[in-house]
Order: sequence, then C-alpha cells, then structure tokens
Amino acid sequence: MDYDKILPGIIKKTDSKILLIVLDGVGGLPHPETGKTELETANIPFLDEMAANSSCGTAVPVLNGITPGSGPGHTSLFGYDPVETQIGRGVLECLGIDIPLDKEDVAIRGNFATINAAGIVTDRRAGRIATEENRKIVSLISENIREISGVKIEIRTVKEHRCAIVLRGSGLSPNVSENDPQKDGSPLKPIIALNKSSKKTASVLVEFEKRVMELLKNEDTRAKGILLRGISKLPDIQSFEEKYKLNAVCIASYPMYRGISKVVGMDIAKTGETLEDEIKTLKEVYNRYDFFFLHIKKTDSYGEDGNFDAKVHLLEEADRKLSFLKNLSFGSIAITGDHSTPAVMKSHSWHPVPLLINSPYAIPDEVKRFTERECAKGILGRIYSSEIIYLLLAYSLKLNKFGA
Repeated sequence: MDYDKILPGIIKKTDSKILLIVLDGVGGLPHPETGKTELETANIPFLDEMAANSSCGTAVPVLNGITPGSGPGHTSLFGYDPVETQIGRGVLECLGIDIPLDKEDVAIRGNFATINAAGIVTDRRAGRIATEENRKIVSLISENIREISGVKIEIRTVKEHRCAIVLRGSGLSPNVSENDPQKDGSPLKPIIALNKSSKKTASVLVEFEKRVMELLKNEDTRAKGILLRGISKLPDIQSFEEKYKLNAVCIASYPMYRGISKVVGMDIAKTGETLEDEIKTLKEVYNRYDFFFLHIKKTDSYGEDGNFDAKVHLLEEADRKLSFLKNLSFGSIAITGDHSTPAVMKSHSWHPVPLLINSPYAIPDEVKRFTERECAKGILGRIYSSEIIYLLLAYSLKLNKFGA
C-alpha cells in the first residue's frame, strides 16, 4: 500500500479526536414489495442530518465484487490491506473473550448447530440458542474432552450459538479445511489437512467433531454438533498506534470485534451489551483516547436472519441514540459499515456500503439522506474502505504536506 511508504514522514500527533462508527452490515437491497432498502425505509433523521452536513460516498471493503467476512471488513476499515493482512476468525473470537494465545496455538471459531443423524446441517445456528444453554454445553464438552493425541483443548462460550476453541500442543498448523457447509440443508464438509504440516491438526479436529456429536446426541438441546470455522494462528502486524500515532480504544459488545481490535493493539473498553452501554462507555473514556471505534452489531444479525423490518427498527433505534454525538467534539467522524448484509439475501454481500465523513473541513455535497443510493452521489465517490482512516487523519489535521 503506497500510504505505508509516505505516512511515517507526514503523520503528526495532535489533540483532535477521531470517531469511527461501524453499523455492521448496514448496506441493504430494495425490498421486493416497496423497492426501498432498509436505510431508505427507516426514519433516521439524525443520520440524514449528518449526511447532509458531511462529505459522502460509498466504500468497497475489499475489491469490487468480493463479498467480505467481518474480519477483512474491519481489517480494511483500520487501514490494513485485507488481502495481505488476513486475520483468522478463530484468532479474533478467542482474543475477543480474553483467551490468551501463544504464536503456536491454533484458534477456532465454533458454531453449535443442529445436525441430523445423516450428517445434514439443518440449522447452522441451532436456533440461536441462549447463551446460558451454550455455557451448559461448553461445560459438558470441557469435562469430557480435555485432550486428544497429546493436544490440549480449551473451549469457551462466546454468545448465543458461538463458542471459541484453542488447540495447544506441538506440531500444529491451521491449514485445515472447515466442516461448515455455509448453508442449511447441506452435509457437514470433511475436515482435511491442506498440507503435510497440518495432518496432526486435522486428525485432532476430526476426532473432536466426532466426540462432540456423540456427547450431544441425547442432550435436550437443538445443538447436536459443532461447526469449526476460522482455523488460524496469531498474525504478525504493525500496531495501530505505531502506524497512525493514535491512542485507540475499541467499544464493542461482541467479542469478535474486540478481538480484531486487540490484534492491532487497541485498548478494549469494558462495556455492556446494549448500544446505550456502549455510548455510556464512550463518554466515560472520552478524555483518555484520541481514536474511538464504536461498533453496532445487530444491523448485521437481522440482515443475516432475513428480518428486514427488525433491521429497519434497529437502524431507527441507533439513529435516536447516536444523536449524543452533538454533545462531544471530534476532529472527524466516519459512519459506515464493514460490509453490506441485505435482508433479502440473508447474507453478507459485495455491495459497497454508504459512508459519511463529518468534519469542520469536510465539504457538504448534494447528499441529503444516509442511504446507499444517496451516498453514491457524494463528493467522496467510491473508495476502498482501507482509505477511510487516512481521510479521517487528514480531516483531523494530523497529516503534514507530502513533498516540497
């Protein structure tokens, strides 16, 4: 990335503060009955007002036509090349719930799933089982599966159907295929070593998958097996503070987003489960940091569930609560998403996400609403998400002139 070549010579530390608000999966597609997206349907006067007083555009998380996972989506928003800097989902999940990782550990993101006797995954999320039910299942697994072939296994609850797993031992490699078929109604995929060095890991995971299904077979739960995803190790990357001279904090209720923030060296603020909790936390830590990453999750969850109306209502709720921004001072504010999750698709998609950047030095354009089609008319045009952080630095007057 050319930015990395010139940034060290022009970046400077100032007192101005930067706020990045990520409405996870915010982008959508028109509802077949109304022809309007979730953002176009929602009553979001504050976000619309922000858009009308900001420079707007759309952002491509990775490359045009490429559908990103949440990991690459956030890696890009933090200004790292999402192709060159690939951070495994397992690492993010484990760090997000404060499981310590060594460089030789293999980290895995797990989904408890409903799987029938024929090995068909009928519900990849086991009906989004309650977190307390998850804890009971994890306790059962922990008591009965502590080690396989000399490899120690740690499993912990994350939230709802999600869990995190760490393999600790010698000779482990993350180059193993996932068993997740990625859609309901399909059989479990076989776990296969992708190279010679990963044969031991694959063997352990095949046995782990088998034992978990045996344990859950007669339990009173919709969780009858486990999907093993994001099999990965810790990456070696430059920290956010080294790169941008910013003292940064992550404010997120979901572990995965705390995990990616921790990988790049941000502090992780202790916060509650709701957006009100996150906003309260931001106010409490406002004087201690100069970069704030505020994450809002449920827009993505409702999109993945195909719940168009719930996503609309969540956007409206977020709009009401984000009006607190009027009471705090920032050199620049960006509001965007890590990717689109249209409810009509029930999945992440490749569509660019709306973006606004608010600053005393931003030029308001013709955009009047914070929607996909309106932002596409904005002065920023279509940019890559990895460029947003550099614009925030510039709008906060943290970059000197480049060259003579």
